[in-house]
Amino acid sequence: DLQICQHRAPTCCTKKMEESYQAAVRRERTQSIQALNFELKYMIVGHITAFQEAFESLLRFAENRTSSLFETAYRPMAKEAAEPVKELFTDISLYILGAETTVESAVLRFFDSLFPLVYSRLINPGITDLSEDYTECLRLTRQDINPFGHFSKNMVTELSKSLWASRMLSRALSLGIEVINTTEHVALTKECSRALVKMQYCPHCQGLTLIRPCVGYCLNVMRGCLASVSELDAQWREYISTLEYLTNEMAASHDLEIALSGIWSSINEAILHAQLNGPQLSATVDKVCGQPKQQEGNLSSANIVPVKEVTEAPTFVMAHASLSNKRREFISYMKRSRTFYASVAERLCDGDLVMRDSSTCWNGEDVV
Repeated sequence: DLQICQHRAPTCCTKKMEESYQAAVRRERTQSIQALNFELKYMIVGHITAFQEAFESLLRFAENRTSSLFETAYRPMAKEAAEPVKELFTDISLYILGAETTVESAVLRFFDSLFPLVYSRLINPGITDLSEDYTECLRLTRQDINPFGHFSKNMVTELSKSLWASRMLSRALSLGIEVINTTEHVALTKECSRALVKMQYCPHCQGLTLIRPCVGYCLNVMRGCLASVSELDAQWREYISTLEYLTNEMAASHDLEIALSGIWSSINEAILHAQLNGPQLSATVDKVCGQPKQQEGNLSSANIVPVKEVTEAPTFVMAHASLSNKRREFISYMKRSRTFYASVAERLCDGDLVMRDSSTCWNGEDVV
């Protein structure tokens, strides 16, 4: 009653043993593909971790640097500016990690929140009545009168370029892991599991427990079993090219480190521009939002911050070289894996599975 290991000679096998062999080859094939995938998956997961750690470190540095700008140069509004600054960097982080948001909306929302503070603390430091309605009017007016000049748009442009490459790389790395995980659990067809049993276990039914499959026979069986996996070859090669393009983009003009570390400078320039154009802005705001209550008497000089350049924050210290080296090592490794899905059958038939350096092997029917 044997279905797979049919042979003219007497046999040691039963139908139940054949079923056990089919379960064994399915389990073994999953394990062997997982072993092949392990190094590749380890490299990608390692790079995702290194990328996220470096990014979080950069983001913390840039946020601290921006906060220190307000504390040193614009102290009257530092406390109130803390929340908009935090929101800006949270939005940037979410964008990189793939959230459905845009750099432009994050930056413009920040400047919408900043304008009421700049107007009431720096341009007109005597304002005492900053009601919700008046604050909202200032926020909406910002979009029409553009108090920060071209600096807000420049910030959007610079960040969009560098953060886009980082966002795409982050998504691409996650996609790579998803593809590898999916191929590990590819279901074997009934024909494939039967062919594998015939190749690996049918010799046992003849008492030939030490004989192994011939190389060519193994390759034919594996290529048939893994045809759906090897079809990924063209897309995988294209995927590697995309990773290479994105890492080059990040290392070139879209340098994430430079873009994030320059945020404080863009904000400083924008505030200075608004202060220099204070009288014109006040005249426009008075027409649109009305005149708020002013503090009576002379303003103390402590409340007025002179227009000045902020002193340079400490030098941007970050493992920039280390991050660049990691990128180079990673893409070099990934380029070597271009043929990963084209050569799965060859690698599975390599090693202990087949008979090498011997004059005899199993061809599916007999010892040859």
